[in-house]
Parts: sequence; structure tokens; C-alpha cells
Amino acid sequence: MTVPNAACKPSHKPPRVIISAMAAFQRIVILTGAGLSAESGLSTFRDKDGIWAKHRIEDVATPQAFARDPEAVLDFYNSRRGKARGVKPNAAHQALARLEAEFAGTVLTVTQNIDPLHERAGTKNLIHMHGEILQALCAHCGAREPWEKDLSLDLVCGACRQGGGMCPDVVWFGEMPYRMEEIIAALAACDLFLSIGTSGSVYPAASFVAQARGAGAHTVELNLEPSEGISMFAEAVHGKASQVVPAYVETLLNG
Repeated sequence: MTVPNAACKPSHKPPRVIISAMAAFQRIVILTGAGLSAESGLSTFRDKDGIWAKHRIEDVATPQAFARDPEAVLDFYNSRRGKARGVKPNAAHQALARLEAEFAGTVLTVTQNIDPLHERAGTKNLIHMHGEILQALCAHCGAREPWEKDLSLDLVCGACRQGGGMCPDVVWFGEMPYRMEEIIAALAACDLFLSIGTSGSVYPAASFVAQARGAGAHTVELNLEPSEGISMFAEAVHGKASQVVPAYVETLLNG
């Protein structure tokens, strides 16, 4: 995950709004961000009341922070894990799971979110590019295991039996997101790219629309408000995710 790159921000030109026909597409890639889960009660990151307005990235979301003060980092993610345990998918998550189930071609969902809401809605072909909050990673041996309880420094890894290295399986700032080769290949092959609930300010995810567009895909933004990359999209619908996503999926499936 990387911080926003101001030099790469495109100009703000309003896109055309087009209703796409499902028959035209065979391979869909969907990118989702924190705005998709906001209506399920999880905080976004870059809004004025978002997570990064209350915490410094350098203190809780970098490898250096974990090395410097692991207890503070674990406390931060324990709080987020506690909130993620009880949340339920909203209508937007359910609509995307429906699209995957009913679409005749392929649908790949790539999410920047570390919550489990896509899975709970029924999405199966899913990449968590920034990791998963309900999974633990051993910093010593790289072993992963499902983890819903709090993490602490006294925990011992079940694989290597070393203590003090169990951390959340999330991608921190300065680290490479997971499964990027698969994502890049899917973007190069897709004919429809949907970006949902993301600010368009964090790279490399913010560059996905350009990659898909360069490969000839139709590009669509479904967002609460125009993102920083709005000029890259051929089509845009703005409003609450729980409203615009189900409506767009219905149009794709049934015209």
C-alpha cells in the first residue's frame, strides 16, 4: 500500500453516464474500497471523521510502527477486529455476490477492505489485496491462520512455535499489496472494470482504472461522490452504495 501521489492525480472532468448492456461483457473486474462497507457501520479512512483523522499512519500502519511499539499497533487492530466480528454485509455487498453468481462470464472482486463482508455476502472469487483483519500472520515464519480474538505479544505461532511475532495479516504502508500479478493479469484481460466506494487516492489501486482502460475495458465508477480519478471513467453513477450498486447490477443482469 502506498500513500497518495499528487503528481499522478488526473484532472476532474465529468464522465458520461451510460447504462451498459450485460451482453457486451465477458470478464468483469470489480475494485472495492472502504465506502462500500461504510453503510455496514465500518469507518472509512480519508473522510474528515475517518480512521486517519484519529490515528497517524506512521504510528499504527507501518512495519516500523510494529517494530517500535508493537502493543500500540496490536491494540489498534484489535479494536478494528472487534468491530469487524459483528458487522453484516449491506445491499451493495449482496448485489456484487449476486452478480458473480448470475453473470455468464467471469467476475473477480479485488477489495482494498480488510473486513469479511464480501465473504459474508457470498462472494467467492475474491482477492483481499490489503489482507484480512480476521487472519493472523507470523512475522517469524510467515504462517497464516484464521484469527477472531485479540492478538497479543505473548501468543505463540502454531507453526514455528515462536512467540512475539503474531500480527494482523494486513498490508501496511510501504509494503506491496497481495497477489498483484493476478490482479494485473485480470485487468489486462477484463472488458468491464467497476470501481466502487474508493477515493482513488491510494496507489497502486488508484492506477487500476488506467490499466483496465488501456486494455480496452469499459470503466465505471459507482461512488458516493466523484473520486480523484473521475476523469478516467467512461461512466459514473454517484450515490449511496446500497442504492447505486444493486441498481447497476440489476441493469447489467436484466437490462
